[in-house]
Amino acid sequence: MTADAHIPQEDLALYALQALSEEEASAVRVHLKGCDVCRNEAAELSGDLALVALSAEERPLPEGAHERLMARIAVDAKQEGREAAKPVVSIADTKPARPVYSSIPWAAVAAMLVFAFALMMKIGDMHRELQQKSDQLAQQAAASSRAQRVLDVLTASSAQRVLLTAAKTKPAPSARAVYLAASGSLIFQANDLDPLPTGKAYELWVIPANGKAPIPAGLFRPDAAGSASVILPPLPTGVPAKAFGVTVERAEGSDTPTAPILLAGAAAGE
Repeated sequence: MTADAHIPQEDLALYALQALSEEEASAVRVHLKGCDVCRNEAAELSGDLALVALSAEERPLPEGAHERLMARIAVDAKQEGREAAKPVVSIADTKPARPVYSSIPWAAVAAMLVFAFALMMKIGDMHRELQQKSDQLAQQAAASSRAQRVLDVLTASSAQRVLLTAAKTKPAPSARAVYLAASGSLIFQANDLDPLPTGKAYELWVIPANGKAPIPAGLFRPDAAGSASVILPPLPTGVPAKAFGVTVERAEGSDTPTAPILLAGAAAGE
C-alpha cells in the first residue's frame, strides 16, 4: 500500500472488520483522508457489514470462545511467520503476517449462515401470515356465499311463500316458509310453538308436488318464547313443493311424518 495507489479491497474489508493491526489501521485512515475512491469503498463495505449484523438477533459468545479464537490466531501467526521466512518469497513482496487472515473465511461463512438463518425465519413468518390471511379469506368467502344464498331465496320471484298455521290453539302457533325449488333452498320461521318434552323435537317436511314421499327438512326446538327457525337445510334441488308440514318426532328425527301434523300449509303453484 503506497500513498499514490489505492488500498486493496481485502485490506479495506479487514479494516471494516477492525481486523488490522493498529499500525496498519492508522495507515489506512491516513490514506482514506486523501482518497475519495478508497473512502467510498470502505463506506460501502462498512454499510454491508452493518446490514448483515442487523439481520440477526444478537447473542452472547459461548463461554471460552474468545480465548479459543485468540489461541488459534496465535498458532496461525507462528505458522504464517515461518512461511513468510522461506527464501522463495521476495522480501519486497512480503507483507506483515496478519493472524486474522486465518479467520477471514470463517467470518465470511459465519456471516452468510447468520444471514441465511435470519432469512429463513423471515420466510417462515411470512408463510404463516400468508396462511392466516388465506384462511380468513376462505371463511369470508364462505360467509359471503351463504349470505348471498339467503338473499337470493328471499328476493327470488319464483320462491314459494307459505304461511303455516295451527287450528284451535290459543295463541295459535304459526310459521312461514320461503322455498326456492331450483336450488333446494328453504328458510323457515315459526312462532308461538309449545314447548316439547325431553327426547322430542319438531320436524319440518317438504311435500313434493310430484306425489313422492315427504322430504325431511330439519329438526328444531323452540326457545322460551316459542320461536324457532330452519335456515338452508340440505335438500335436493329441482323438487317443486305441494305443501309443507310440521310434526313432533323423536329427538333424532324420523324418515316419515308421524301424525298428527301440527302445522301445515299449501304451496302456491308456480
